[in-house]
Amino acid sequence: MKRFIYPLHGFLNLLKKDYNFIAHLAAAFLVVLAGMYFGLTTLEWLFIIIAIFTVLVAEVLNTAIEYVVDLVTEDYHELAKYAKDAAAFAVVLASLMSALIGLIVFLPYVMMLFDH
Repeated sequence: MKRFIYPLHGFLNLLKKDYNFIAHLAAAFLVVLAGMYFGLTTLEWLFIIIAIFTVLVAEVLNTAIEYVVDLVTEDYHELAKYAKDAAAFAVVLASLMSALIGLIVFLPYVMMLFDH
């Protein structure tokens, strides 16, 4: 049981301090609701779940990298900036991938709404 307390602390810390993580959770919740509304297939759900968790994991790793860089130095350092910027770009890439998956999965369903 003790092994799960540290991840729980990490999650609660993210909820308290990382508004981007909360925004990603809110977006994920809306996507899940849309998926339930449209009745996604099992394969579509797999892609949506992978997309959601890829963004969440990228955001968690980005935050972790920011914490470590801030722990090492409070002064401006070009390498610290590069590390933070690269981690942030990973979140952007994951978000773009997820948006493309979302378009591919949901666009046909949305278009069917307008066909009737």
